[in-house]
Amino acid sequence: MNDSNVLDIPKVYKALQDTSSAIGFTMPSDVYVGTFLKTLVSSKPWGRFLELGTGVGLSLSWMIDGLVGESELISVDNDSQLIEIARSFFGNDDRVTLVCEDGARWIENYRGEKFDLIFADAWPGKYGQLEETLALLKVGGFYVIDDMLAQANWPEGHDKNVAELLAHLESRDDLNLTKINWSTGIVLAVKTI
Repeated sequence: MNDSNVLDIPKVYKALQDTSSAIGFTMPSDVYVGTFLKTLVSSKPWGRFLELGTGVGLSLSWMIDGLVGESELISVDNDSQLIEIARSFFGNDDRVTLVCEDGARWIENYRGEKFDLIFADAWPGKYGQLEETLALLKVGGFYVIDDMLAQANWPEGHDKNVAELLAHLESRDDLNLTKINWSTGIVLAVKTI
């Protein structure tokens, strides 16, 4: 098996990569995370999905490609420049809502329906507001985080944050958890109660 032979890359992916490079964005999710997200999203037809940390929209492009039926996807980022870039690519897709707001504030104030999948790719929802974020997940829903393996852009001491997060997730009795030593290091959890 050759996992580097990815054939279903979103049509806008190259343009998003070029934009990412042009603005010096240094925190993009990789292709493997994208294919993983697309597969998970497509497993929940007519689902509701949340991405915390839009960036320029690289992961978002994969998630959109995985949408089936009248699914809904909300993506939140606090950087107006990044949201505008994502909006230039995806603003005409009525299944997608792009929100420019502090992620912690958005999580704490959200009062809508729960989600079938949450991809937490920002501090809020991953290292902050974790309990509130998991409360937004339906039973049977997926909670996905990446960058659990050491990354070149990690600040000094971040490995301790990762270890504490993993230990906390492993200790919970409301999640079934799989740690995947692949790509940038992925955790897939399913809410059970």
